[in-house]
Amino acid sequence: MSRRRRTLRPEEEELWAAVARTAQAMHPVRRIPLPTADPAPVPPRPSLLAAFTVGAKATATRPHDLAPTVSERLATAPLAMDARQFTRMSRGRLAPESRIDLHGMTMAEAHPELVHFILDAHRRGHRLVLVITGKGKRRDDGGPIPVRTGILRHQVPMWLRLPPLGPVVQQVAEAHAKHGGAGAMYVYLRRG
Repeated sequence: MSRRRRTLRPEEEELWAAVARTAQAMHPVRRIPLPTADPAPVPPRPSLLAAFTVGAKATATRPHDLAPTVSERLATAPLAMDARQFTRMSRGRLAPESRIDLHGMTMAEAHPELVHFILDAHRRGHRLVLVITGKGKRRDDGGPIPVRTGILRHQVPMWLRLPPLGPVVQQVAEAHAKHGGAGAMYVYLRRG
């Protein structure tokens, strides 16, 4: 049930009008002067993006992969061996004493083969071995998530840093072009 609102009688309205005329506002409204002249035009910001229209095909300006390549990571790795020997090795003047080819192997097949090969080469007293991984197949499907090229090429340097190979391996470098270039790596082993 709702209450009916009571209206003011005429004498109450007069009384209310007299009180309202004598009242002062607690917070008077401040008047802001309106600008008389147009303000200086604001220069447009330079656009970092190229002009784009609805329906236009967007193109990528650079590859999505922001991680450094295997070649860059190997080149910036700290030098852990004799600088003169490293220079001779990187120029292809040192011949690898043994080699392993991991082409066509899966990660599950390649990892134990690599571990066995490196430990056996170290046991035999070899100092420089060649690990051929291949460059990998280009299989970018154009999706939003980039796909790395050459799974073994990315995994082998990590395997060579981890146990049981880490304590045996002294230096890893990209092979010279006559030994396979970007598809192979020199692995310089510590003395036995």
